Amino acid sequence: MDINSSYIHNSSQGSNKTMVTAFILLGFQGPINIRMLLFILFLVVYCMTICGNLLIITLVSSNKNLHSPMYFFLTQLSMSDIIIATDVVPYMLHILLNGEGNITFIGCITQLYFFSATETSDCLILTVMAYDRYVAICKPLHYVSIMNNAHCMKLAILSWALSFSIILINTITTSMLQFCGSNIIDHFFCDLVPLLELSCSDTRIVQLEVSLISAPVLIIPIIIIIVSYSNILLTVLTSSSNTVRQKAFSTCSSHLTVVFIFYWTLFGVYALPTKGLSLSISKSLSIIYTVLTPLLNPVIYSLRNKDIKKALRKTVYKNVFL
Repeated sequence: MDINSSYIHNSSQGSNKTMVTAFILLGFQGPINIRMLLFILFLVVYCMTICGNLLIITLVSSNKNLHSPMYFFLTQLSMSDIIIATDVVPYMLHILLNGEGNITFIGCITQLYFFSATETSDCLILTVMAYDRYVAICKPLHYVSIMNNAHCMKLAILSWALSFSIILINTITTSMLQFCGSNIIDHFFCDLVPLLELSCSDTRIVQLEVSLISAPVLIIPIIIIIVSYSNILLTVLTSSSNTVRQKAFSTCSSHLTVVFIFYWTLFGVYALPTKGLSLSISKSLSIIYTVLTPLLNPVIYSLRNKDIKKALRKTVYKNVFL
């Protein structure tokens, strides 16, 4: 795409501005051999991410022993990870091959929408999974009645619907901003912060929306997770049963690991002060939650979950040796 074709001239209502119609994503700049090495690395990671998460979904759906709320929500997390990786990684690979990438304004807003919505769904699904572990360990006698199939389905639908509807409001507001200066984004995908930095409009309304949205999709989920695991810890410490302790450790350790990695990277990129933080560090942190975390989730649950490993061995034996 010609750089000049990324602008349109607007002289309506007495204004005389050149409006941006497309953006240039710089991605990771460097020598061609370094970019090719990164291309191969991220391509392998992306393929492993898709295969790993599809494997989780397949194992849960095909093994009756895994037909429980915990694994049902795990499949929801896997679907979200597939969407996040597919939204970001393929075009990042294109940028690595070509040194930079041109993306239309609509394409940029669409990528931002799906990225933000799926990251939000991750927050909500991880919260529901924490609540599920709380009920299983702290209220075991009522677990079946509370976490029945209908309730689990409602929680999953609510998580997805809330994520995509709330983020849609913010995305529409962002799409109404004017971009009349530079169209170069020094990032590998269309994230909200670099977009706002390029806008020549007043972005306070968008920033206000982000602050308001952070309560239901970030702060409240974190509080629920902390309260859930505080009660779990209290139950484990006051229990004299080794079985309860082993069950709590085996079912919660994987989830806590995923939660820690997910929220640590989000806070590292969006919550901590960005002044003085180099673009390379910011992009490196972004790689963690857009590329590595979707891969780590199935790996962590596969390596640290006996039921998943048992189902995997059973599936491999059934399809290879029979």
